[in-house]
Amino acid sequence: MNESQVTVALAALAQTQRLRAFRALVVAGKDGLNPSSLAEQLAVSPSNLSFHLKELAHSGLVDVEPRGRNLIYRTNFAAMNALMGYLTEQCCQGASCEVTDTQPINVLFLCTHNSARSILAEALLNAMSHGRFKAYSAGSHPRENQKPNPLGLQVLEKAGIPIEGLHSKSWDAFATPDAPQMDLIITVCDNAAGEVCPFWPGHPATAHWGYPDPSEGDAPEVEKREAFRKTLHAIKHRLELLCSLPKAKLEASMLQISARQLAST
Repeated sequence: MNESQVTVALAALAQTQRLRAFRALVVAGKDGLNPSSLAEQLAVSPSNLSFHLKELAHSGLVDVEPRGRNLIYRTNFAAMNALMGYLTEQCCQGASCEVTDTQPINVLFLCTHNSARSILAEALLNAMSHGRFKAYSAGSHPRENQKPNPLGLQVLEKAGIPIEGLHSKSWDAFATPDAPQMDLIITVCDNAAGEVCPFWPGHPATAHWGYPDPSEGDAPEVEKREAFRKTLHAIKHRLELLCSLPKAKLEASMLQISARQLAST
């Protein structure tokens, strides 16, 4: 990648909506996303998104592939890596720039049944944190044979978020000596927040991010699906803020304060 190409690529990313769209396409991986799915995920109008996608495609950072009557946009990872290579070439005065602290921050999301909100949060954080965080979820009282709500899985898939491996489980699974040690535990429903929790090894930081239950009530399926979509975007907003926090605010001594401050955003 030469200087002219780098300038075009950086100019394409120097706009909030295009940067968000590019990040979403990076998360989507080789499968890419169609414009309608991407617009829904970003909560923007298709017409507005169309302009930004054209700019990203012009920069070479995004490829476009016709598929039937639709278009599939996907990240050109070769171009992205070339951009990163250009920016970091001969950096650190010739010394290694390797990051030695690669241990992710373990986050456990809790709700009562571990079927909706906590499942959405687990899938979202794992998809968008690029290894900086490792998310898990559990429930205080999952029903027998509890499974993730199908509508939750549908909105995740439509947003391009992987759902493989998602399953409902009791929070007791994370209170055993051989369980992954959590750094942060976030309750996402008011019931779980008020319950007596197990003893968590390592005394993790805690926070409460309350969201209404999208599965509650007897509304038609189309209305409940919309409730799940809105909940997905609400959780995503907070997780974006969490992922953007500087390293100092994610240190063990600051993690609880930082997570609790995000509850008011």
